[in-house]
Amino acid sequence: MGLSQSSPSDASIHQFTVKDSTGKDVDLGIYRGKVVLVVNVASKCGFTDSNYTQLTTLYNKYKEKDFEILAFPCNQFLRQEPGTSHEAKEFACTRYKAEYPIFQKVKVNGPDTAPVYKFLKDSKPGFLGSRVKWNFTKFLINKEGKVVARYGPTTPPLSIERDIQKALAADI
Repeated sequence: MGLSQSSPSDASIHQFTVKDSTGKDVDLGIYRGKVVLVVNVASKCGFTDSNYTQLTTLYNKYKEKDFEILAFPCNQFLRQEPGTSHEAKEFACTRYKAEYPIFQKVKVNGPDTAPVYKFLKDSKPGFLGSRVKWNFTKFLINKEGKVVARYGPTTPPLSIERDIQKALAADI
């Protein structure tokens, strides 16, 4: 996989502000210089256990090497994230020992798509074009905030470890 950039040179994830699980603004510019994996998560999905387990493994292995995971709960796929944003965070942190940020629930498709997800999808269209197919779609972001890869829900997080290593090693 090449680390090609497909978004406009001036656009990056760092220009967005999102809400944490308590509703407080978080400027994604704080992740400048880090490789980031953005994932839409759900607590009641068939992919939940394997994804959360592997995301925690990746995070623990690379968090000291400028790697971050940003998890966005989403209830758009068969209502598989039915609780509040706080409940989604508690679930991930308690059951899967997630130490990475779990943000406020967002919409990843449709007219109310969160702006950060519009950017991600426009940067790297997937199998369904600009739509996110399902829970646990993953976007790999380089240190400059550009989307360098997109992975479908059936792609296990550990299978993209080599791409994460390449992005961490790249001085782009």
